[in-house]
Amino acid sequence: MYPSLNHLHHTETGNFFLIAGPCVIEDEQSPFLIAEQLVETTQRLRIPFAFKASYRKANRSRIDSFTGIGDQAGLEVLRAIRDKFGIPVVTDIHSEQEAALAAPYVDILQIPAFLCRQTSLLEAAAHTGRCVNVKKGQFLSPEAMVHAVDKLNHFGNSNIMLTERGTTFGYQDLIVDFRGIPIMQRNHVPVIVDITHSLQRPNQTSGVTGGNPEMIETIGRAAVAVGCDGIFMETHPNPAVAKSDGANMLRLDLASQLLETLLRIHHAANLI
Repeated sequence: MYPSLNHLHHTETGNFFLIAGPCVIEDEQSPFLIAEQLVETTQRLRIPFAFKASYRKANRSRIDSFTGIGDQAGLEVLRAIRDKFGIPVVTDIHSEQEAALAAPYVDILQIPAFLCRQTSLLEAAAHTGRCVNVKKGQFLSPEAMVHAVDKLNHFGNSNIMLTERGTTFGYQDLIVDFRGIPIMQRNHVPVIVDITHSLQRPNQTSGVTGGNPEMIETIGRAAVAVGCDGIFMETHPNPAVAKSDGANMLRLDLASQLLETLLRIHHAANLI
């Protein structure tokens, strides 16, 4: 039995939990190296951790964008990471068929922001019995996420998390409204802040999403100060050569220092 949502959210340490990893499974070796470093860091800091990577990237701007190493191969990597490190693993799904395909390999199914209103997808995810992390659409208010929670509950799954990942601000920018954290927590589910996708610069004419990674710590500091339950971030040893979302990723060797900083703020905020 692998760690559940309860393991992530209700811990003796009182720390926020972390969901992190590369954007996509790029090969069969590097995800293990990333997971190993994140496991070492989070165990040392006593931060509950789940490894995230997409086995398939469906939401790509350009036809020639990398989408994965193959569904079965990508899912096998995720299961092997779960088995080797004894940690929960997370992946995106984009269709009802993918829910059934991915569920045996992972602990948490993630609904991408642009699909968070798709009732049939939420229903399929709910019926797998897996924890479901729904990313708030860039086009939705935090109040509107009650409907995603209601749908999942209606279909028999109360193992739910919500993730803030920024709101569309013009054509090529996002902004994080930190009021959304306590608003979404009113649904009695853990609320996560995605501190890397929130810094994307979408809709670039090149067809490759830009980013503003120097602000990752800024968004993270604010998120833990406000009282989020978890932090989500994508990380890579060399974001410049990452095959997806490299422009807004955290460089892996910076993860430890960032998490130490966020923990200090989290503990200070909880003393107020």
